[in-house]
Parts: sequence; structure tokens; C-alpha cells
Amino acid sequence: MEEIKFHLKKILKNRPLVCLTANNIYTAEILDDYCDIVLVGDSLGMVVYGENTTNKVSLDMMINHGRAVRKGIKKSILVIDMPKGTYEKSPLLALKNAKKIKKLTNCDALKLEGGSEISKIIKILVRNKIPVMSHIGLQPQKIPSKKKFKVLGKSDRGVRKIIKDLKSVEKAGSFSVVLESVTENLANKINEISEIPVIGIGASKKCDGQILVTEDLLGLFNRSPKFVKKYENLRNKITKAVKRYYKDVINGTFPGKNNVYKWRYSEKINYLN
Repeated sequence: MEEIKFHLKKILKNRPLVCLTANNIYTAEILDDYCDIVLVGDSLGMVVYGENTTNKVSLDMMINHGRAVRKGIKKSILVIDMPKGTYEKSPLLALKNAKKIKKLTNCDALKLEGGSEISKIIKILVRNKIPVMSHIGLQPQKIPSKKKFKVLGKSDRGVRKIIKDLKSVEKAGSFSVVLESVTENLANKINEISEIPVIGIGASKKCDGQILVTEDLLGLFNRSPKFVKKYENLRNKITKAVKRYYKDVINGTFPGKNNVYKWRYSEKINYLN
């Protein structure tokens, strides 16, 4: 884990951290050239499997996608989410599943949602040489539906809770923390007092780094959270491509002469004989 800390510290001397999610080898290959951290997030339950929550993601799903992404990652730090139900119930369960993910995916670190309530679990993983990225603020695993996502840090009580969570995961040994869906003022404060890199998602540009779900960035969905900036509208481009293919098939222009295999006459005769 010290290697990861040193690597991130070195980057932060010059620029913020760039982080995105991946769930397949092809996306991973592209991200590897630009991202400091690539996360196999349990958001894949929503963007790949069409669920309205991350809570239906299984350990095997994360391992399978993690193995695929690992094949495309050569330079970036690869982090994998531990899904709900695989770590928060007991330290022994967390350690067992963390070791399984690490062994089967060869990832660099694991991400756990939660603050002070899971500090003992973080400590045990770190003691067993499993680097941990924490996730505080909005924690999707604790929310039954995406429709109930909200901005946190608008009350004194909420602010105190998030600051307490930050200090707890710091002390437990996390090498960085994702801060999700909080007010900009609170995000700035968290980044100011944090002793570990703070990676924002719906937080503040002053965070040490930023992360988004790649499918959101690419514009594959009609709706996205306010904090998402769509850098492309792939949904529209894919739709246009499929329409063109549809018309070509209907009109008989696909496959064309360049899309079929031909034999020379002599080869055809020899084959038939």
C-alpha cells in the first residue's frame, strides 16, 4: 500500500487525480492511457445489468468483471468495489471475501462504502496487506433506489457525520477516500482537512481528484445526475449506426461485395470434386 500512497502523492504534486469506472477489457484499455485509478464499481449493476440499485450485485459479478478489466490495465491502479453484504457484517467475512477478490482478479486495492461503522474492518484488511479506498458521503449501497439519492452536508449533524467518517477511515489506514454527493462547501472543507487524497463525485473541483461512471460521461443514458458532464452522446451515435444497418439489411445493400468471401472458379471446382 505504501507504493500506492507514494505514487498518488507524486502525481498530486503536479495535477489532480483522474479516475473512471470500467467493467470490460475494451473500456479498460482506453482508460489505462489516461486514468490514474480505474474502478470496477458496483455501479455495473445499474449500467450493465439494468438494476435500479447497486444492491443486487454479487461477489462473483465483481470478480468476473474485475478479471476482464485487469486484462486491459497495465499502468493504472485497479480498484474493485466490495459489493453490499460481502464485508460490513463482520471483519472475518470481509477478510475472507477481500482475499478472494484479490486472488482471483489481481487487483491493486478494494473500495468499501462506509465510515466509522466499518473502521475495524478497514484496519483488518490493511493489516493483511490489502489496500483500501474508502467511500463516504452518499453511499449507494445503503439506498434502496437511485430515486432516493440526495445531496448531503446541508445540516450541522450531517457535516459532523461526514467529518467523523473521514477521520475514522484515515485512522484505520485507507489510502484515499471517495466523497460523493455533498455540498461544495463541505467538499472543500473535507479536502482541506484530509490527510489522504479525496476523490470527488458530485463534490468540488478542489478535490484531489475526480471520478465518474464512464457510461455517464459517454452519454449512454437519457438521464444522469447533475454532477455528470456528458463529453459525448454515444446513445445518439449508436442509434444512428443501428438505423443505418437496419436500412442496409432491409434494402439489400448489406452485405456488399466487400463483406462476403469469394472463391476463384478453379478452387470451387476442386472443392466440389
